[in-house]
Amino acid sequence: MLQRLWLLFAQAVTVGLALLFIVATLKPEWLRAAPFAPPAAQVTIRQAAGELPRSAAATTYAEAARRAMPAVVSVYSTQERRRNGDAEEQPVDNFFGDRFRGRGERVTGLGSGVIAAEGFVLTNHHVVHAADEIAVALADGRRVAATVVGTDPETDLAVLRIEARGLPAITFGASDSLAVGDVVLAIGNPFDVGQTVTMGIVSALGRNNLGLSRYENFIQTDAAINEGNSGGALVDTAGNLVGINSAIYTSTGGSIGIGFAIPTTIVSEVMQQLIANGRMTRGYFGIEPVDITPEIGAALGLRREQGVVVRGVQRNAPAGAAGMQPGDVLLEINGMPVIDTPGMLQQVARLAPGTVARVRVERNARELELAVTVGERPTLPPLRPRPQR
Repeated sequence: MLQRLWLLFAQAVTVGLALLFIVATLKPEWLRAAPFAPPAAQVTIRQAAGELPRSAAATTYAEAARRAMPAVVSVYSTQERRRNGDAEEQPVDNFFGDRFRGRGERVTGLGSGVIAAEGFVLTNHHVVHAADEIAVALADGRRVAATVVGTDPETDLAVLRIEARGLPAITFGASDSLAVGDVVLAIGNPFDVGQTVTMGIVSALGRNNLGLSRYENFIQTDAAINEGNSGGALVDTAGNLVGINSAIYTSTGGSIGIGFAIPTTIVSEVMQQLIANGRMTRGYFGIEPVDITPEIGAALGLRREQGVVVRGVQRNAPAGAAGMQPGDVLLEINGMPVIDTPGMLQQVARLAPGTVARVRVERNARELELAVTVGERPTLPPLRPRPQR
């Protein structure tokens, strides 16, 4: 009996080894280890099906440049400066005597501009400020005299008039439709080398608190912007104007990839007023606003940690006449929410002097609505630019 069982066992083992040999030879994949099954506690992720869709990248922006370049000009400003015997000039005076004392010297500045409409050129205020003579070099090589229609130091914009007709005006685009990462082109005359196009992307939107102007809502770009580009065009990939190049941050005097342009949402509004009136008129409340911080909110016992609080009200100002008080939190102006101080200043600036604005405030944990008769903002001196960094 035992002998028969041992014989059956030996035969079974022999057959099994033979089958294993055959499988290992003909179907080795059958012997591979099964894939590891994750434990039930593992987090489930949502996996995209297939590859992400990719938009076709443009290989050239020549058409956008071709459309925009004829409307971009160079702006040369000349100012007569009288010498006053400063220490820096004293050696010259000592050498030549009184013959040169008090004589003037002509200083020429360089910038760029954009033909916005028939006979009108947009540029920066700082390009033409205090200029005695202004000349505009057109893309076709002509050079024509220009006069100042009006300037707005608070946004660093200016409008010039030129006596030339049939010139190509640029097409305005919608700067408020831009997104971070969009490709843009900067066009101008850097260092007076001639009209130049550089390419970059929109690096950021809504940049403010830079100390460059009073009303800031800059487009930041890494398209190379250098001396002479001020007042030139920032255009999208269709060649439409989305901004006026205005300033750069630099530690070298040249582009380091941080440039700022004034968006067309501001440019259009300022340009229309300057052409119509020769100056800008802005609404005015006469308050000193400050952004709410957690510290300010805790000190004043506010229920919110974001927004704008009135730190002070000027005597005889429109806001004071309407009953606004220090410590009031601004919630809405004509139904539009107040988010931060730069945004609030722009909201007030757009109000027409003489109109009545409905202002909702929070005071002592209660909401009130005040009727503020909008005043006209007084003209303020331009900001002293911060040192370039």
